[in-house]
Amino acid sequence: MTGIIEDDSVKGLSVDIPPELRNDDFSRYLIDRMHQLEERNHILREQNHKIESEKRYAESQKIKFERDLRTLTNELERLKTSPLIVGTIVEVLENGKLIVRSSTGPQFVVGMSKFIKGSDLEPGAQVAMNQQTLAIVGVLPTSISALLKGVEVIESPDVDYVHIGGLDDQIRELREAVELPLTKPEAFTRIGIDPPNGVLLYGPPGTGKTMLAKAVANHTNTTFLRIVGSELVQKYIGEGARMVRELFKLAQDKTPSIIFIDELDSIGAKRYDGATAGDREVQRTLMQLLAEMDGFNSRGEVRLLAATNRLDILDNALLRPGRFDRFIEVPIPNQEARANILGIHTRNMALSKTIDFNYLAKITEGANGSELKAIATEAGMFAIRKDKDQVEVEDMECAISKVLFTKNSSNTVSEGMFV
Repeated sequence: MTGIIEDDSVKGLSVDIPPELRNDDFSRYLIDRMHQLEERNHILREQNHKIESEKRYAESQKIKFERDLRTLTNELERLKTSPLIVGTIVEVLENGKLIVRSSTGPQFVVGMSKFIKGSDLEPGAQVAMNQQTLAIVGVLPTSISALLKGVEVIESPDVDYVHIGGLDDQIRELREAVELPLTKPEAFTRIGIDPPNGVLLYGPPGTGKTMLAKAVANHTNTTFLRIVGSELVQKYIGEGARMVRELFKLAQDKTPSIIFIDELDSIGAKRYDGATAGDREVQRTLMQLLAEMDGFNSRGEVRLLAATNRLDILDNALLRPGRFDRFIEVPIPNQEARANILGIHTRNMALSKTIDFNYLAKITEGANGSELKAIATEAGMFAIRKDKDQVEVEDMECAISKVLFTKNSSNTVSEGMFV
């Protein structure tokens, strides 16, 4: 008959020990040894579980590192590939051939990949070409020139019509021709006329032409695109004309919009027969501008505004009705206008009560708006130099003498330079 040992040293062990061996030392040794082995076995099982989990983690990390290796290998192979040449389609021929002008200038007759849709290939589209065979491997998305990406005025200028003095008639005509067709088109429909196609501001430098354009940009809720005419003059043939096309296309995409071309005489000068290669490229840009202004397609809600100092040198094709329908002269301000302009530029200055703007306007005969602003600034500088709390009449007189004397001296030097 067998029984279970009740000794504390073997509690918890499922081992059957005969009663006659309960007090045997050797049996106790075996029981202790078995107890140690079971504890050892338990520790080994825990270690085995830990190693198995670490193995699974190592395998997952291995898979992750192999995936990263494949990604880096593919990226390295992609970076090692030869660059593609950017070209522009000139004409689509038969049998899958095209005439393409590369970015370096020359034209080539090339083939194309069979994976490219024929509907995507049209004259003027930009394509990517293989460097060795010049075959077209892809069609690039349409994008505007980098120079045109900054022509849109995002933040409205802090210039309003109230900041422009002495040009009430010019402001009224400008608002009628530019703002009214965009804000009240039904008025033109009711009368049965088309709004003016374009407005040209002309006059001497410093009279406020660009300020009028800034006021238009601030006062309208339309997209205002500003560009200087000289920016349309490019080195390569056809680049200036392309920029003009993209400028008007950008305006069409963001209608209603206003295009303001400053210094129009830089590309709109009269054309002559004996022109150089550079002059001919400027003339191509001008002809593209003429086509966009009064071409086959309607401009829609795109208003054109331009400014120039030299109306006398502009090409006659620019000045005919249908392109610029309204010409607004911005003249040298008269005495009343000069007093108004001085009041505007000194409205935030600490002035003495003895200052008479009519007197100051009288002694600034021939000064334009920018010179009057310079006079106000110089008067403030004279007051600061003398550590005054406000600008007095003598400060204004000193500023007038300095600004107008500098103007007369520069004119004398320029007139006598080529004698």
